[in-house]
Amino acid sequence: MTRVAAVDCGTNSIRLLVADADPATGELTDLDRRMTIVRLGQGVDRTGRLAPEALERTFAACREYAGIIKAHGAERLRFVATSASRDAENRDDFVRGVLDILGVEPEVISGDQEAEFSFTGATRELAGRDHLDKPYLVVDIGGGSTEFVVGDDHVRAARSVDVGCVRMTERHLVRDGAVTDPPTAEQVAAMRADIEAALDLAERTVPLREARTLVGLAGSVTSVSAIAQELPRYDSAAIHHSRVSRDRVREITDWLLASTHAERAAVPSLHPGRVDVIAAGALTLLAIMERTGAAEVVVSEHDILDGIAWSIA
Repeated sequence: MTRVAAVDCGTNSIRLLVADADPATGELTDLDRRMTIVRLGQGVDRTGRLAPEALERTFAACREYAGIIKAHGAERLRFVATSASRDAENRDDFVRGVLDILGVEPEVISGDQEAEFSFTGATRELAGRDHLDKPYLVVDIGGGSTEFVVGDDHVRAARSVDVGCVRMTERHLVRDGAVTDPPTAEQVAAMRADIEAALDLAERTVPLREARTLVGLAGSVTSVSAIAQELPRYDSAAIHHSRVSRDRVREITDWLLASTHAERAAVPSLHPGRVDVIAAGALTLLAIMERTGAAEVVVSEHDILDGIAWSIA
């Protein structure tokens, strides 16, 4: 057993996993898994820079995580940063802050590396489960980017594109500094066109339609599953390996795009930090299912965070 700590810092959230890893059995036993919405990517698509208030929210979460990592006595720590910090002009400010707090330098990984970690984390435990056919298409819908990975036991092709729930919301659904409530048909059409263009780009590299099983990762997908199940609160155990049909995803997406902020905020399983961006995330998932012909999505709570943990085990 090796006790490891993995941190995944994305555009919308920062997440921590402290776990005992046993490479001999392939088991990863969670000791602490948590997520904090920090919106690090606030305004990056428009300004090209990380906002001071976004950095401070992220550093506050890092200070909290440092205490948890120390309390559990993790032997190794890896901190991976994804889309927002990859794009920002002032990412050195981010790197210095993390190094000061956690004692490790964040690795600003490429989209391809991000995809590899996501695939490992999502599929390592799927072998032989519930007649899920290979190859898998693993789709990680993040805040700033979406990763597409096709593979069997190993990655065959991967591509990261700049479409995510925060980026699409800020690009298409914000008017006069606020999210349109609800968005207009023109806004939705423009967002859908942007997503379809990104899928065209992904399909140049990744054979999206060859996959037999679609596996969906990250907060937009897990939130859609929670809504589909009408959960009274967010329940990771109920969400992990749940399946949501394309028709149900379409129904939920249509409702989210027609709803007000207050209506979305009243959904008990939806994290407050996702209320304004979940519609864009759900539309991205729906577009992927329609493009690939997937009748359902298998939802995984294990993703890039688990892949990072395995990489240091």
